[in-house]
Amino acid sequence: MPAKPSILTRFTASAVAGGIEVFARLVTAVRADWRGVEPLPGTRVYYANHASNGDFVLIWAVLPPRLRDRVRPVAGADYWLSTPIKRFVGQHVFNALLIDRIGAGPREAPVEQMSEALDGGSSLILFPEGTRNLTAEKLLPFKTGLFHLAAARPEVDLVPVWIENLNRVMPKGEVVPIPLLCRVRFGAPVRLKPHESKNAFLTRSRDALLALSGDAP
Repeated sequence: MPAKPSILTRFTASAVAGGIEVFARLVTAVRADWRGVEPLPGTRVYYANHASNGDFVLIWAVLPPRLRDRVRPVAGADYWLSTPIKRFVGQHVFNALLIDRIGAGPREAPVEQMSEALDGGSSLILFPEGTRNLTAEKLLPFKTGLFHLAAARPEVDLVPVWIENLNRVMPKGEVVPIPLLCRVRFGAPVRLKPHESKNAFLTRSRDALLALSGDAP
């Protein structure tokens, strides 16, 4: 079991979290739009489009504190453990669920890691496209992880989340953000249906997310 963070570590992490939230709101004036789902406590998987490195920050920032305290972004260990600062932010500020994407040694299967986190009472933020979408398409095809997680924990609500405009606030290669209004839309939950095939489920869950963008399938 990991050692409990010191009082100083917890205080610093809380201060950094507050600063990140204030900065995100100042730059984006981000607003949450709950459609077909309410911001109520409970174990959920928030799955979203991925076009910017700051995507999960906006979802995290707009969640009410009682939900935010239990949500963990699913992220690559190779990125968040690459420097001491990233390690601190990933582990202590966001409590990220770090996935080994490069196989540098023994590792737990990602779906098993996510399932254990859900069993422990955490909610998750994940991006089923698997990588940032830098194309002209609204959404890349979904990877299979969302299906396998839905099959492993069919009682957990999968909430589609569309992040609007953040890719224009932080275009690839830019360091200084461009202030623009952003909106985070939360849609009606999706669950795996009995005997539903992988392809059918991935198509249905992708369509649910795409519908929140204004482009209904």
